[in-house]
Amino acid sequence: MILSFTLLPIISAHLGGTDRAAGLPPTMMMLGRAVAAYPVGWLMDHIGRRLGLALGYLFTAAGSVLCVLSISMWESLPWLCAGVLLMGMGRGVSEQARFIAAEVYHPIKRAGVIGLIVFAGTIGAVGGPLLVAPSTWLATSFGLHAHAGPYMVSVVLATLALMLTALLLYPDPMKIGRTLSGALSGVDEKNTGRKLWRIFIDRTVRLGVAAMIIGQFVMTLIMVITPLHMNHHAHGEQAISWVIMAHTLGMYGLSSLTSRLTDRLGPVLIIVVGALILGASAVLTPISNLDALQLTRLEQVSMLAFSLFLLGLGWNFCFIAGSALFFSGLLPVERGRAQGASEMMVALAAGAGSLGTGAVFAEAGIVAVSAMGLAFSLVLIVASVWRLFTMR
Repeated sequence: MILSFTLLPIISAHLGGTDRAAGLPPTMMMLGRAVAAYPVGWLMDHIGRRLGLALGYLFTAAGSVLCVLSISMWESLPWLCAGVLLMGMGRGVSEQARFIAAEVYHPIKRAGVIGLIVFAGTIGAVGGPLLVAPSTWLATSFGLHAHAGPYMVSVVLATLALMLTALLLYPDPMKIGRTLSGALSGVDEKNTGRKLWRIFIDRTVRLGVAAMIIGQFVMTLIMVITPLHMNHHAHGEQAISWVIMAHTLGMYGLSSLTSRLTDRLGPVLIIVVGALILGASAVLTPISNLDALQLTRLEQVSMLAFSLFLLGLGWNFCFIAGSALFFSGLLPVERGRAQGASEMMVALAAGAGSLGTGAVFAEAGIVAVSAMGLAFSLVLIVASVWRLFTMR
């Protein structure tokens, strides 16, 4: 997903003929994530986690194929949107892997397990942007448009994930999780759980979801437009790749530390820290290109890389701590549909961020985008601090 996203705003603006189109395909990706998350989550409660995850990777592979065709043969923005919509549907399913892993462990270990799964994404965070240049060369060697390269590689990786999940994920985590939870708490497996609206009025669940939603919104708002912002200032694809790599390293690289801090200090405090980091990133992002500073090209890229690293780190704190807080408020029989519903809301927030960022950037530039990110970060800071003090 990181590999395929790196050049997406640039491809979108080119095919659409305007900067306003830069946020459209990323929005379709988030919409796909929202569309698939709840139905497949509900399905997982009936057919198990293995088949649900496999279905998600199938969506990703099919969408990647469609993106290759839309870029190289059809040169069509609508077909590109259709391809990334399918890829987003795959992501909406695969994002639930952290919950699926957590449910087979004792409750005291679950935050650590969620952090471990997010940390595994470090490989993609580092490898994805580094594969951009080789993948573009690979595409041209096959006579395709260079920008189709990342999607060619995505087809292969998604197919590999599908095969590993379908062949090796035994026994099904749903069975283990329900057995473990029943043994620990004596919960009746036949209990159908609360209605969805009752789950989401729980204060613990509500703050956990809010942390994931706002963290995702702020991160998407700034991240989506950064490649186009850099392109306008004549930074090349290699520089853009390094900045995105720094960002995704912040998203995933310190996940084990985040999970340990969450276990030790509690998820609410970690959400506060994550929101503060998001706010700091929003302040720093526009500074690199201020004329008054007269920074060199290398200094500009370095500052952007640092601010995008902070953006990823703030998201990581909010995402892991929010996920752990949210998971702690669920019964075993509620997990699939509640997790699917939460992923849907997170995806809708991210879609709103990616759709709005193009229009805001076109009208008022990166400063306005960053100001919006700062405002939402402050909202999360206030909400989580209030919760922290009312817990005492």
